Amino acid sequence: FAFELAMMLIALFFVLAGFFARLLLERRGTWGFIKNRAARIAMPLAMSWPIVITGIVAVAIWAAVQANGGQPLEGEPPPPPTAETFPLTHLWFLYVLLFFYAGALVMRGLVRSIDRNETLRLRVVDPFVRFITGPIAPIALAIPMAATLFLTPNWYAWFGVPTPDTGLIPNTAALICYGFAFGLGWLIHRQPAIFEGWGEWWLAYVGPATGATITCLMMLGLTPLLEPAAQDARMAAYAALYAFACWAWTIVIIGFAVRHLAAESPARRYLADASYWIYIVHIPIVMALHALVAPYAWPWFVKYPLVLAVAFAIMLVSYQFIVRYSWVGAILNGKRVKPAKPARDAQVLAAAE
Repeated sequence: FAFELAMMLIALFFVLAGFFARLLLERRGTWGFIKNRAARIAMPLAMSWPIVITGIVAVAIWAAVQANGGQPLEGEPPPPPTAETFPLTHLWFLYVLLFFYAGALVMRGLVRSIDRNETLRLRVVDPFVRFITGPIAPIALAIPMAATLFLTPNWYAWFGVPTPDTGLIPNTAALICYGFAFGLGWLIHRQPAIFEGWGEWWLAYVGPATGATITCLMMLGLTPLLEPAAQDARMAAYAALYAFACWAWTIVIIGFAVRHLAAESPARRYLADASYWIYIVHIPIVMALHALVAPYAWPWFVKYPLVLAVAFAIMLVSYQFIVRYSWVGAILNGKRVKPAKPARDAQVLAAAE
């Protein structure tokens, strides 16, 4: 259930990415937007990928040797990556965002050249967005995703939207499903009261979202199904339920946050800052911890919380003492000044006076 829910919530990420992308563009203009996204997205991607992939490969080799009784593995090394096999790993989020940013800027330029006085946007686009994000939102928004998934050749349904984690050209299903989510977030920024509406009725969708998720798991089982889905009525129903659950959970979580988490919170601000670092480094760390506990015959409900607790401890401590006030933190989130520094500066200034 946790894996299924995590995969469903990827759409939520891209809705928020689209919303804040337009916010940034409105505040900084086109060139300011491009420079900011290059610094905050393209640069971390280019800098972190070699380190992350090295860590993943090293841990994978270590775990394989450990599983082989400590003996070196035999066989030919894998071939060098190509454009079709390039391993983006979990950093595909950043890579795909660059596609969406470029596409949004091109589309914005075309729309503004056609709809110079915003008549089309005000009279057609904005009302349509309000309609599909209203009470029927989980159903209306699910239609493009459901149709795309069902029509995707060799769709591995158990894993949801095919993640574009391999290859330099993202797969069509991911571009459509997540591009739609990004575009929706972009358009919602034109009328942010939509999120306020979600904050009013988020609770109504908790039950349907949970029910749809459980039904999806019941249809395909709890064990990953490593075979393509048939294009029949059963899988059409599964695609519809899966897409409905994705959008219902998106509305539930955004609505809950708008309703109950809108106030300023230093703790949430800190975790939001740390989340970028956690996202970048978590895969090799979690892999290493799994390899460490693998030899022990402990039940999953011991191993899983233990791995999570140790992983988060490592990532948060490393963020605080290595990243937050360093040049790495400045790239990820902007420069942070240590709390004690202003006080010391004030003391030095007072002494000088």
